[in-house]
This record gives sequence, structure tokens and C-alpha cells, in this order.
Amino acid sequence: MVRRVMKNSILIIFIFVSISACVNSDVYLKYKSITTHGWSKDSLLTFDIPVKDIASRYNIYVNIRNRGEYPYQNLWLFLNRMTPDSIQTNDSIECYLADNHGKWLGTGIGSVLQMPVLYQQNVKFNKTGVYHYSIVHGMRDSLLVGINDIGMQVEKVTQKP
Repeated sequence: MVRRVMKNSILIIFIFVSISACVNSDVYLKYKSITTHGWSKDSLLTFDIPVKDIASRYNIYVNIRNRGEYPYQNLWLFLNRMTPDSIQTNDSIECYLADNHGKWLGTGIGSVLQMPVLYQQNVKFNKTGVYHYSIVHGMRDSLLVGINDIGMQVEKVTQKP
């Protein structure tokens, strides 16, 4: 009986330690849905990212969820960032959603695939407060079909010992 209690206790401690080790480093994760009719060239997606820790470094991702009806291999995005002290920067990124043979690069189940795109790596924010990001698509279509959601994810870079 004592051995059984001892084994169960060890098992419970092991499970607790295992779960504790899987700490999520996401600081921010949010998606904006796109209507099934398409993403208008004029439609601005906004993300307000609160930053409290300016001593840490972060990775910033743009996450794309697309359906098989998306007609292109890539997706151009135009990003605007406004810092808490109103400094604006503009950027553009090209996101590859399919390889040269038309095979989707994202992962998923069913008709929706998700593709995380590393936008900025090892970034250090200079000021606490809310950083405002806005995203529009930079494709030639005025109404872009096949994009389901656009998300932004900010994760804290964890230093390995």
C-alpha cells in the first residue's frame, strides 16, 4: 500500500512538473476575421499590443489563416506601427503560403490552413504602453478571396541557460 501511494505521488509530481515546464511565452495573440466575401484593399486590421516589460526581447509573428481557394502562392502585407509616443513606422512583408508546385505550406485540419510568419525577431521595445499595429493587404486585387483570418502574436524570447 505504501509503495502504491509512493508511486502515485511520484506520478502526480512528474505530471505537475511536466505541465509547469510547458509555460506559454505568448504575451499577445489575437486574430481578426475576414469576411467570406473577401478582404477589401481598404480594410484595415488593427491590433493594440500592450507592452509592460521593456527589459525583455520579443518575437513578433503575423499569423495567416487561408482557405484552399486563395488564388496565389504569396501574400503581400503592409504594416504600420505606432509607438506609445506616436512614432510611426511602415513596413511590408511577403508571406509565402504555397511552394512552387502549389502545395500549401501551412498546417491545419480541414479547409483552413494556418501559416505563422516571423515578422520581427529578438525585438526590444523602448517604451511601455500600447503599440498600435495596422495591416492591409498589398495584393493587386481590390477584393482578395481565400484569406480567413489575420493574427498577430508576440512572444517573449526565453533565454536558455
